[in-house]
Amino acid sequence: MNLSGSSVRLVEVGPRDGLQNEPGTIPTAVKLSLIERLADAGLTWIEATAFVSPKWVPQMADHGEIMTALALRPGVRYPVLAPNLKGLEAAVAAGARDVAVFAAASESFSRKNINCGIDDSLDRFAPVMERARALDIPVRGYVSCTLGCPYEGEIPPEAVARVAARLHAMGCHEISLGDTIGTGTPLKARRMVERVAEVVPMAQLAAHFHDTYGQALANLYAVMELGIRTIDTSVAGLGGCPYARGASGNVATEDVVYMLHGMGIDTGVDLAALVETAHWICGQLGRPVNSRVARAMAPCDT
Repeated sequence: MNLSGSSVRLVEVGPRDGLQNEPGTIPTAVKLSLIERLADAGLTWIEATAFVSPKWVPQMADHGEIMTALALRPGVRYPVLAPNLKGLEAAVAAGARDVAVFAAASESFSRKNINCGIDDSLDRFAPVMERARALDIPVRGYVSCTLGCPYEGEIPPEAVARVAARLHAMGCHEISLGDTIGTGTPLKARRMVERVAEVVPMAQLAAHFHDTYGQALANLYAVMELGIRTIDTSVAGLGGCPYARGASGNVATEDVVYMLHGMGIDTGVDLAALVETAHWICGQLGRPVNSRVARAMAPCDT
């Protein structure tokens, strides 16, 4: 596969997906600084926060403060999670112009995560999609557990395709396919994307792979061969899943950027600045840096 000269869009999810399960309270100023540093490094899609109930996700309780305090930049998008009408209205009031909703390809995971089945969860998005359409706000759809579930094991590609097709039909401009527990392998990832691409155009699909078993880069390469050109990543490999014991974080942004640059793909991202940001945020969180590239390129005094 020769992708030299190709364009790949990175969606940085660290400030939301990466931080939402961190213990303790991360100061709002730290979150804002992280977003600024990521933008300084050249990332142009940065998922900023989640407009969800603080009861369920206390780390995102400052979502309104985050959005109103953001120093918006031309050419940089700041999508937020807004899975219900109340969240959407709050997000819009705070200045959000891109939102996302989420569903699962696993019935068990859906019930554990949001206390309702897949079909009911999709039905709940109808008023969100209708209101977003009226406000001319694009909505992204996430599908979790596309390559495995902590309760059901392997998930058939047909189950993923069914949920992705519903989200697409409802009006989601892009469907992000998540290997939430990071159990996928390249052939399984290819087969899943091939099946989903039968019902959703490849250009509207994104890969959101976690790296629990160290397969994320290989899986990404496999689906890029099929035509995937949007990849979700998280600085320093931050993230995890509270409903999947042992699941590690998202694939690290710096690891993906290093791979893409090595393939001759210009991401527009300053790798050195990104690595510096990875070490900075891990210092703020009091945890080691997980990504191989950030460790390999660590400053001498780190």
